[in-house]
Amino acid sequence: MPKIEIDPPIDDAVLNDLFSRAWPDHVPGVYQNVLARSLGYLGAFADGRLIGFVNLATDGGEHAFLLDPTVDRAYRRRGIGLELVRQAAALARTRGCKWLHVDYEPALAPFYRAAGFRDSLAGVMRLDRTT
Repeated sequence: MPKIEIDPPIDDAVLNDLFSRAWPDHVPGVYQNVLARSLGYLGAFADGRLIGFVNLATDGGEHAFLLDPTVDRAYRRRGIGLELVRQAAALARTRGCKWLHVDYEPALAPFYRAAGFRDSLAGVMRLDRTT
């Protein structure tokens, strides 16, 4: 299992590199403002290279939100994503949250159930398009 670190120093170039390896349609972005406002984030490292990541957003109260759970395609199906999510849940609990939320595509339901999430109804509205 790779080394998982809480709130490691990660710059935008490193995150963009991981996201490009994990998501075929990734468009490079700027993440430092997001990370600065996060409840916390975790990075998984193999041989000093970021191979997994998850971010925890918060409402400032009892709720945390799991964002951008990512594992490099070359490292998938080894339990890294599941461990990142489990450690993120523990971190959210330690930092005072009582609820952890996540949105996901239907194909990922078995993964999130294995991580301890239960199904619930939720809604999502895309704001960067008019249709």
